[in-house]
Amino acid sequence: MVTGGRRGLGAALVDELLARGARKVYATARSAYVDDRPEVVTAELEVRSAESVAALAEVAADAEIVFNNAGVLLPAALLTGDVENAAETFDVNVFGPLRVARAFAPILAANNGGALVNMHSVLSWLAGSGAYGASKAAAWSLTNSLRLELAPQNTQVVGVHAGFIDTDMVAAMERPKATPAEIAARIIDGLEAGDTEVLADNVTVSVKAALSGPVERLAFSAAG
Repeated sequence: MVTGGRRGLGAALVDELLARGARKVYATARSAYVDDRPEVVTAELEVRSAESVAALAEVAADAEIVFNNAGVLLPAALLTGDVENAAETFDVNVFGPLRVARAFAPILAANNGGALVNMHSVLSWLAGSGAYGASKAAAWSLTNSLRLELAPQNTQVVGVHAGFIDTDMVAAMERPKATPAEIAARIIDGLEAGDTEVLADNVTVSVKAALSGPVERLAFSAAG
């Protein structure tokens, strides 16, 4: 089951799963849409709504792998930005994956443990991207704690960190970007290898290595 599976990285994950033999993939979006492939079951999902998440869990009760991919990037500087944008950012990027994890944990347990894959960002570790980066840092912590809580039911919990991916979310940024297909393949490679963390590109590997150094060096510049 892939949240945000209609476009961008989510759509690439759906494609990659099918290419590797998945018999059924649930793909969600905020509004209804159609996918003509018989293996793809589309569903509406609003991750800010516990009721919407619960309804999806009823539909996708046979899911064995859950990808928390849905996210938002809203303009929200911490001191001067719109507080409502910051609140929505956290509601979607942090509490959304938590709602999905809580709803699907019993389903994964019933399906021999399965796997939960959460999308983070290299900005989880870099200051300077306002509420978005703060939300991704919180999501990283959330994933690490969920890994411990889900261990007794043998659920593999994978945290994915990536730099800029060529999707609508960062279309306006003039920076080197990986393709969604490249990142999707690396995510599935890590999942199949039994990894608990996927560093999906070179910039993410470099930033992760810098975490042991001075915190002042962990800053993101929108100008590159």
